[in-house]
Amino acid sequence: MPTTRHVVPAPLRPFVAAAYGYRVPANPAGVHRGLPSRHLTLVVELAGPLRVDGPGPAVAAHAVVGGLHTRPALIDATRPQDGLQYALTPSAAGALLGVPAAELAGRTVDLADLLGRDADRLVEDLTAAAGWPQRFARLDAALLDRLPARPVPVPPEVREAWRLVHRSAGRCRVEDVAAHVGWSRRHLAERFRLATGLTPKQAARVARFEAARRLLTGPGRPPLAEVAARCGYADQPHLAREWKALAGCSVGTWLREELPFVHDGEADGTAPSRA
Repeated sequence: MPTTRHVVPAPLRPFVAAAYGYRVPANPAGVHRGLPSRHLTLVVELAGPLRVDGPGPAVAAHAVVGGLHTRPALIDATRPQDGLQYALTPSAAGALLGVPAAELAGRTVDLADLLGRDADRLVEDLTAAAGWPQRFARLDAALLDRLPARPVPVPPEVREAWRLVHRSAGRCRVEDVAAHVGWSRRHLAERFRLATGLTPKQAARVARFEAARRLLTGPGRPPLAEVAARCGYADQPHLAREWKALAGCSVGTWLREELPFVHDGEADGTAPSRA
């Protein structure tokens, strides 16, 4: 899948984990599955409205935002697509989009529902851009304009819990994380959900899924039983059930239908699928 990587300006880096431009052909399967990940997703699709069915109500728009989710976003891939995708950290929801991450959880929304006419102007501006450098510069500028002088900080206990969940690839116990940050499990779950859109248990589930996806898309793909063992699943059937729940299809179907269309960021876990 032809992609162009972009490094955002320093002030955006706490909020944008990765940025890509993409040009993709139609997928013969007719659908692209946007998989759960640790990032919210901002997509500006310039070839035509991006049609996304779930999570949440269906949406069709040139610019969409997907919150953290535990079900696949099914994207109409029956035509070629051309656009930009920014992987956002949970703190970007409040800082750049003006809403708590919890409000976007399990949803894909039209960017215009969050930014109003500014979203339409952004799409027009990017459509008129001469090439990738100008496209990225204009999207960066639009996000920088929205960056408040003093973004509301995420509680340090939540930041530390998030770090532990992903450093362990979801293999840490929630009780241990709560004890480490000095909160009760219940208090951590609520504050964590408000800041990210997922509970610690859900985040750990997504982190294990990301780890499995990295192994499956990396060199020398190991057998599924080994993937399951290395990623903290009870056994191969457990991995198969979780993959079906989170990706909406079997591992084999995803590898056959989606892997040729997965860009570098999706393979290494730095960016999620579109929406």
